[in-house]
Amino acid sequence: MPTAGGLYRAVERGEAIGCDAIQIFTRNPNQWESKPLTDADIQRFADALAKSRVRAVVAHDAYLINLAAPDRTVLKKSLIAFQDEIERCHLLGIPHLVTHMGSHMEAGEDKGLRRLSDSIAKVIGKTAKSSVRVLIETTAGQGTGLGYRFEHLRTVMDNVNQPERLGVCLDTCHIFAAGYNLRTQYAYRKTMRKFGEIVGVNNLFCIHANDAKKLFGSRVDRHAHIGEGEIGADAFRFLVNDRRFRNTPILLETPEAEAMHPVNLRKLRGMIRRTRGTV
Repeated sequence: MPTAGGLYRAVERGEAIGCDAIQIFTRNPNQWESKPLTDADIQRFADALAKSRVRAVVAHDAYLINLAAPDRTVLKKSLIAFQDEIERCHLLGIPHLVTHMGSHMEAGEDKGLRRLSDSIAKVIGKTAKSSVRVLIETTAGQGTGLGYRFEHLRTVMDNVNQPERLGVCLDTCHIFAAGYNLRTQYAYRKTMRKFGEIVGVNNLFCIHANDAKKLFGSRVDRHAHIGEGEIGADAFRFLVNDRRFRNTPILLETPEAEAMHPVNLRKLRGMIRRTRGTV
């Protein structure tokens, strides 16, 4: 949800189209610096939530942040910005902060994963008084991006070893582009079983539901409207009726948000059976 006019406006906009879960940026996602939150900002956000049907709020960090960056200047800026992201979530009472796993920039995946793990552990240590949980997001693996294999997530989780402060966000477009099929019931079950074995379903705290514009295994991150991309509608039907995710926020990041979020939301809601079963 867009936050133009104030963070509280995102809650109102989500309410207006029938959301019970929303995702926001708490700061400009295209800048290193952020404007400090005021007491009025925090109170308006809390008041808007209190009178809203929205029950889950997730924040996403800024696009510039790369916690796996080999460049010291970029890494230092990323660490400062990411700590600010956590502190802002803490002030706003937002329990989960989604972050992309970063890019190793030709340094190699092993070095990138170690640097990423060290960075997350360092920021978690500096925000020890906060309970905000960092959710590392599955990625398509475009360029030198990390996180396109479930094993990458497991490596970071094991290296950081802070289960109360670290979890996972699964993006359907990203994992499909990375080579994890979802199209059929068999494929969906196989992928989710592998996710469970490697990452653990209990570590999944947020799902991004997006169809994919690019081909299966393409490693290209391009989102499409629900049922209109390469994944197809069946996968989302399996997802919203998966009993394991009954209480997990499922969020849209589809294109043309203002016009199409209500449409995609209705599509997902229309797929839910009255009693969610297993798939």
